[in-house]
Amino acid sequence: MKKTFLLLTACVMSMLASAQILEVVSVEKLSTASHPDARVAGISPKGDYVLITDGGENGLHRYDLASKKMTLISQAPAAGFNVQISRDGNELAFSEMVIEADRSISHNVHRVNLAQGTTQMVAEKQDLLTNLRFAEDNLSVINEDCQIYLMRNGKKIHIAPQGEEYTYIWQSLSPDKSKICYYVSELGCYVCDLNGKNSQFIGFDCRAPQWYDNNTLIGMYDIDDDHFTLSSRIVAYTLDGKYQILTGPDMIAMYPFATEGKIAFSTLDGKAYIMNVK
Repeated sequence: MKKTFLLLTACVMSMLASAQILEVVSVEKLSTASHPDARVAGISPKGDYVLITDGGENGLHRYDLASKKMTLISQAPAAGFNVQISRDGNELAFSEMVIEADRSISHNVHRVNLAQGTTQMVAEKQDLLTNLRFAEDNLSVINEDCQIYLMRNGKKIHIAPQGEEYTYIWQSLSPDKSKICYYVSELGCYVCDLNGKNSQFIGFDCRAPQWYDNNTLIGMYDIDDDHFTLSSRIVAYTLDGKYQILTGPDMIAMYPFATEGKIAFSTLDGKAYIMNVK
């Protein structure tokens, strides 16, 4: 089974066209020695800071790339999951997992003003995914029960480009808000328009995809044996079918976050990196 999977993976990659999409200028390991199990949880739109959590997505720190200083934002459980950053980078929202007396789980959502250093609870025991979004464009995509919904002017529209029988994850809007990227379990990564039409296959191995620009996606190409991750590379993909492997086989690089000129990612052994590209 494992050999069949690896052969299929190799065939899929071979159907794409390898090309230089980005020039890797440098790769820098972040100074997170005080946080030995570091995982990247996001990067600011301006590329001036990276959000750091741990392997269980607990707690949240801000790592300033200029000063190399790491500042605690929260120690809340699950604070590193699905963090949302405002367009100007001055605010962010994160969730806090709460275990109730009856052992049920709920979430509180907190909004942080980084300039003022203030935190405010904006939702309690409500729809986590909806409340994590900032109402900047009246347009966002959310995931409920592994299905994609477009939120437009307060209306929720179900989108299932490959059919409702499939599981959808890792959905996101392109920077120009004209396209949706998503991953379909067992099928791979796709991009469609806001109506869920004109679905375009990007690649089976483009996992945890993030938009770099309106025509480029950054994802991870990982291989496991159903128990352990054996390897993982950060890869750039274009909408016209090209790809470029950005990291070497010497590290297991996973879960990238991208903004213009920078790609942040972490490795399986708890190290965080910033890649400068052009």
